[in-house]
Amino acid sequence: MQKELTTAGGLLGAAIIFAALIAAYALLTDATGYLDPMIFPGWGKIIPAAWGSRDQFYHGIISSLGLLIPSVAAALVAGVTFGVIIGLHPRVKQILLPLFRAANPLPPTMLIPYAIAVFPSFYLSSTSIIFIGVFWPVIMGTLHGVALLEPRWLDNAQCLNLRGLKLVRKVVLPGAMPSIFAGIGSGLIFSFILLTVAEMFGATAGLGYFVQYYADFAEYDRVIGGMIFLSVVVIAIMVIFDRVQNRVLHWTKKR
Repeated sequence: MQKELTTAGGLLGAAIIFAALIAAYALLTDATGYLDPMIFPGWGKIIPAAWGSRDQFYHGIISSLGLLIPSVAAALVAGVTFGVIIGLHPRVKQILLPLFRAANPLPPTMLIPYAIAVFPSFYLSSTSIIFIGVFWPVIMGTLHGVALLEPRWLDNAQCLNLRGLKLVRKVVLPGAMPSIFAGIGSGLIFSFILLTVAEMFGATAGLGYFVQYYADFAEYDRVIGGMIFLSVVVIAIMVIFDRVQNRVLHWTKKR
């Protein structure tokens, strides 16, 4: 009951803030004209422009998800797999961890010119950039989770003769899962930024391309409409992620 009240209160608070932002923007644009109407069109222009672009939004989200889903999925598999393998071998971890810490802070956006030059298509160059951006948070979260495993859990597993994949499935992954999900959450948020940036460089479809295309023509009613739609998509995906996380990590929630 307490959890339901907390969730309802959070949703109500978010709705109030959202409504206040909408009202404030309307006051500064349609009502007073305080903001430059060329760059900041009012809701009277944004809403019709967004509604008229609904077909482009549909095709754009299909194109964007076509880049996002394979990249994120591959990064999750690679990050968790290598993170568990390296985390369970201290000598290997000792050698590789300094290299990971050196490479991790490098912004993947710096690699975009190289990806475009190396890979034969925009699709491969974009997915590689998104992959890198998600891979690092996931593997570092996995390494952190494996490092925090209680030694007695591994000792008990040895007493029960748990080895190999059974050990990973029964002990390592459940114990490291909170840190893994923390890494996935960070990587997922970062992936939206990289997706938008990648689409602005060389795509012919996608939500990032939509925003950049109409910004070039100074059609800011469509630009703002596209930004709002992109935000709604991101919120929806993160809500799904939170639900999956709560379901998988149900034992970490307070009753």
